[in-house]
Amino acid sequence: KDSLLDRYIASDCDSVEVLHLNMSYTSTPEDAVALALNSGVDMNCGSYYRSYVENAVHMNKVDEAVVDDALAHNFMVLMRLGFFDGFQDSLPYGHLGPADVCTQEHQQLAVDAAKQGIVLLENNGSLPLSQTILNKLAVIGPNANASETMLSIYAGVPCRLTTPLQALYEYTSHLIYEPGSLSVACEDQNMIEAASRAAALADATVLIVGLDQTFEAEETDRLNLSLPGNQEKLVLEVVNAAKGPVILVIMSGGPVDLSFLNNSGIGAILWAGYPGEAGGDAVAQVVFGHYNPGGRLPFTWYPEEYVDHVDMTDMNMRANSSRNYPGRTYRFYSGNALYQFGHGMSYTQFTKTLTFAPSTVYVRSMGSSHISSSNSTQSVDISTVDCPSLRMHVIVELTNNGSTIGSHVMLVFVKPPNMVGFGGLPNIQLADFKRTEVESGKTQQVSFDINVCKHLSMVDPQGVRKLILGEHALIIGSSNEQQLTHQFNVARVSRKV
Repeated sequence: KDSLLDRYIASDCDSVEVLHLNMSYTSTPEDAVALALNSGVDMNCGSYYRSYVENAVHMNKVDEAVVDDALAHNFMVLMRLGFFDGFQDSLPYGHLGPADVCTQEHQQLAVDAAKQGIVLLENNGSLPLSQTILNKLAVIGPNANASETMLSIYAGVPCRLTTPLQALYEYTSHLIYEPGSLSVACEDQNMIEAASRAAALADATVLIVGLDQTFEAEETDRLNLSLPGNQEKLVLEVVNAAKGPVILVIMSGGPVDLSFLNNSGIGAILWAGYPGEAGGDAVAQVVFGHYNPGGRLPFTWYPEEYVDHVDMTDMNMRANSSRNYPGRTYRFYSGNALYQFGHGMSYTQFTKTLTFAPSTVYVRSMGSSHISSSNSTQSVDISTVDCPSLRMHVIVELTNNGSTIGSHVMLVFVKPPNMVGFGGLPNIQLADFKRTEVESGKTQQVSFDINVCKHLSMVDPQGVRKLILGEHALIIGSSNEQQLTHQFNVARVSRKV
């Protein structure tokens, strides 16, 4: 409790109500609020505390002192934030108001964020398109002129919405637009023929498909990883009919199985996520080379059959071959993937050179400590380690060998010792990443300061976080690019060393 004096714990919205009404975990609303308060939940997002806490106190389900503690935790944070210090304008951000939301600086931030988030999945040389030699551009797809789709859910009122279609009009004097479908559900095929004709007339085609909030949202889950309805048919027929290269842009919040595109002759594939109010500007700038994409996938793109082996309610991370369970996330899944976590390409070429990394990381104990052993795996409880001083410094030189400026997101993974008996160590684990912009022909030094206790520790079967001793591997770079591997040892020494 002492560690909670400067903070509060809040529930997800309506979660306390769900305990009673939806899950029937408690018999009464008073039992639900008492359970939450006694468990340390200081603030309830919802109405249950307001409606039932007083009754719960009168019914002796929760002590009034517990309610007082919860109130104190909330007010202490408000005090630290200066809510009771007088004039609002005296607070660090007290002068900000609605007029500050749509400043030019903030609108540019929306553009920059969208550009940095776009991931180039594939490119056979079709991107970037050239404005000077392109006479006619076809823009096709149910998300080509999408506005609310770009915002996803829980978005504020946008300052200025620019769809991909609107932005692409600025890059060509002759644009043909065909939606191919009135919605991403793509339930009919009536508009596919017109879309194919448009692609046949154009020097290049930008085809924007994917999902929206009718398929991905709170309380809305997909049943599979495929594009909805007849979108696959739309994509294939447009690719087959196109005179020039087809640039496929995916808007989605999760992975999409694109294996149907194998040997299709697609020119390039971009994943834009849900890029926000300036998403259209960002897509257009990437397509025409005004911005060199450097985004990386934040999750693995699994094939469609993955969902056949993973029960939606099974949250086990580790693979289990005895029940044909493939595992979850890049840390434990080792099966086939369309694109791995961290995948991302660029319009330029980067090379990396490791210039410094330690061969041994020495773990210094704060006092006498016990080294636990499980079969061949030795480990040290991190509660006995002087963690603040335990850092791993790594330096990498990054060279841009191409003809255009570009930003490179360097990923640093750690791979634990190949040992058994620790309850299933991850295959790899992301320890750090950094985005660095490098001009053509130049080299930049990129430094990492890795928190050893945080990124090299694992939780044993008893729930104790420990540092694994022995030989680890540092892997720099994602699986689709040049990777550097450095072996290093984690060894325990006494405090006197």
